[in-house]
Amino acid sequence: MQTARMLQYRPPPHPAAGGSLFCTRELENTGKNNAMLATRIRQKDSTFYFVSYPADEILSKVRFISRFYGESETLTPHVVSQTDEVAQFIARIESNDQAFQRQLSRAKVRSLKNFYEMAVTQPPIPGTVLLFTHEKLRFESAGSYENVGRLQEPSSKYLIIDGQHRLAALHFYLRERPGAGSSIHVPCVLFDGRSEDFAAEMFVIINSTPTRINKSHLVDLYERISWAEPDRRFAARLVDKLYKEGDSPLRYRINRLGGRSQQEKWILQAELFNELHRWVSGDWRKIQRMSTVSRETDRYYAVVRDFLKAAQKVWGNGWGHPNYMVTKPVTLKAMIRVCADLAREDADPADGRQARWEARLAPWTEQARSFRIEGFYERFPAKGQIERVSRIHRDLARMAHIETRARGKNRSE
Repeated sequence: MQTARMLQYRPPPHPAAGGSLFCTRELENTGKNNAMLATRIRQKDSTFYFVSYPADEILSKVRFISRFYGESETLTPHVVSQTDEVAQFIARIESNDQAFQRQLSRAKVRSLKNFYEMAVTQPPIPGTVLLFTHEKLRFESAGSYENVGRLQEPSSKYLIIDGQHRLAALHFYLRERPGAGSSIHVPCVLFDGRSEDFAAEMFVIINSTPTRINKSHLVDLYERISWAEPDRRFAARLVDKLYKEGDSPLRYRINRLGGRSQQEKWILQAELFNELHRWVSGDWRKIQRMSTVSRETDRYYAVVRDFLKAAQKVWGNGWGHPNYMVTKPVTLKAMIRVCADLAREDADPADGRQARWEARLAPWTEQARSFRIEGFYERFPAKGQIERVSRIHRDLARMAHIETRARGKNRSE
């Protein structure tokens, strides 16, 4: 039987009294899986959790990817599974980039350990450590507190997205002071399997400024998953071309890690990648049958470019206008889906394609006012961004008399 954590909490004073929720964690022997007290945090369509771990306990629940050095001891990293894409990505950066070489790690760990020794009235680890697990964790609200409750603990160890040096220093500090762990609790933010791609991107964002990761790691973020999946590499190349090519309507408008352009950005690299990969993965068998995949990359780029140019024409002043939602992520993602639908029925011939598609998308011109920011969310009601993208996709396709296809419908072509 595993030891489970039964969550005990003291109800808070009334909010008007300025009270807060005080929670404790106690151990009891039960037959249930481990659970811990957590606060659920929702931000738009994302959900993650906040927990507090005793120092001794957290060190047994995390895996280190880097090799860290103390004064007379080495903290050996865990072996990274070939199927763990996020861990593989982080390990590759840390093994190749000068920011993570031995001397810097040794100096940083030594400095942090010294701070832990000196900090008495100050908290030694006031900032949160960011942890990730591939598992999707179950959360159960505690009574009337919707966002406070029991969170299932993962069966495997957490991957450290941010805080490896702090936890490595804590390891060496507690080796010399075994009893000190009971007086230190480490604040942690947990991301579970629903946030896998975001976890890898967050690692790069967090570490790009303070440790100066090589820019190639930043702009090639989505190459991390291309080692095993060529369709993802294909989609990443499309994003790259849409960002760089001089004839791309999205040139320098993609919010790309490591990008230097000061132009206003319209869409995150990750969001655009996901939409293009959605399309490419459905066409992948057909793409693989072509003579050279690189030519297909150019062909797909030309299709997206011509579609976006046609869309730019028919949207008129709404394209790129700050008072319109036309070039906001929700609409751009929907338009990429319309592009995929239209390409399946009318991609060839390439000659005259842009003009043909301008005529096809012409009904959008009359609907431009519907995409003004004011009242947009009332005109396109939805439970969240995912549902809203799907709705706009259907509406735009219907206006242009374009047949929509469900994701993956054509995989057997």
